[in-house]
Amino acid sequence: MRSTGIIVEYNPFHNGHLYHFNQSKESSKADVVIAVMSGNFLQRGEPAIVSKWARTKMALLSGIDLVVELPYKFAVQQAEIFALGSVYLLDALGCQSFCFGSESGKIDTFTRTIDILQKNHHQYNENIKKYMQSGISYPSALSKSFKELGLGEEYLDLSQPNNILGYQYVKARNHLHSKMEALTISRKNANYHDEDFSSSTIASATAIRKAIFDENDTLKIQQYVPIATFNELSNYKQVFGILHEWERYWPYLQYKLLTSSHEEIAECYEVEEGIEFRLIREAEKAVSFQDFMEKVKTKRYTWTRIQRMCVHILTNTKKTEMKNEHRYPEYIRLLGMSANGRNYLNEMKKSISLPIISKLSAFQNEAVQLDIKAAKVYSLALKEPKRKHLLNLEFAQPPIQIGKREA
Repeated sequence: MRSTGIIVEYNPFHNGHLYHFNQSKESSKADVVIAVMSGNFLQRGEPAIVSKWARTKMALLSGIDLVVELPYKFAVQQAEIFALGSVYLLDALGCQSFCFGSESGKIDTFTRTIDILQKNHHQYNENIKKYMQSGISYPSALSKSFKELGLGEEYLDLSQPNNILGYQYVKARNHLHSKMEALTISRKNANYHDEDFSSSTIASATAIRKAIFDENDTLKIQQYVPIATFNELSNYKQVFGILHEWERYWPYLQYKLLTSSHEEIAECYEVEEGIEFRLIREAEKAVSFQDFMEKVKTKRYTWTRIQRMCVHILTNTKKTEMKNEHRYPEYIRLLGMSANGRNYLNEMKKSISLPIISKLSAFQNEAVQLDIKAAKVYSLALKEPKRKHLLNLEFAQPPIQIGKREA
């Protein structure tokens, strides 16, 4: 069976994701589509709007064949590490190709850009240092440094968020010496950070979440998501009483900041250059997470980078836990599969070298402790007994199966 991989968060699964799935399957001529999906907390430092189980079900009911979890250690990370962990898992699962959305839509621009940056790496890195010393953010420094090389339009625009991720995916593939073919498709209609509905059928996940939380209008998103997504969002809110957002975790983050020393906060992953003093100082004044972020954000520290810091502080994730000898994922956490996906696993299981976790309670490994800790913190948004119910799923929930009666 021929398989292709996609790297996703599905926060939530929307019509743009459905387009990406269909185009990935068509362009790769794959029989099976495998999704590596972030778990409870996401790459931009946010809690997922609903649990990984609900998002897995959205994906499976929309056509994805296999969903595996990207561990916390790689999910809540800068683009390079996020990409390395994701591509490694797709390669371990035997994918012949992987496909990502981009503003470019042309895979040649990615390979040309990687080649030219390797040839000009010294000048490129010097440019980055120069711009970083001027006080701008790392992503802005990357973009300006690349433009300063004066390479022309045939190369990649590294100021665009999906181009940046795609660049890191292809770079990770090359680093791993993987034989997977890299494919890309153009993003359709909505841009990554668009907050408004500019199309009749496709909107960004950002715009969809904004309508849900800011406008309190779930019905407004109905035309932008598959029916499976709409039903799962409605069902999750009915069962658990909420949808997850940062404000529900603000009291816990504020408590952590106000009861910890500067030295303790500085031990948390991604807290650098003395920013712990600013975090603690502004936590005393802030009345909400939004207020806190607006007070803390600077030209040098992007909103996304600060949010990731906040997730690591919230989960008490130390630098020593994230920077160890294990550069790659050590296991495959299976979240769900279709009948087609199940057949693929049966066909491939002898050639997959990583242990496959079907049920966490049956797996003993120190590497999953960060995932367990993240699940515990994620459940804090709920009240008992719903909190306990959600947390129990982390250990007791078998992979969701579509096309077969669920266990």
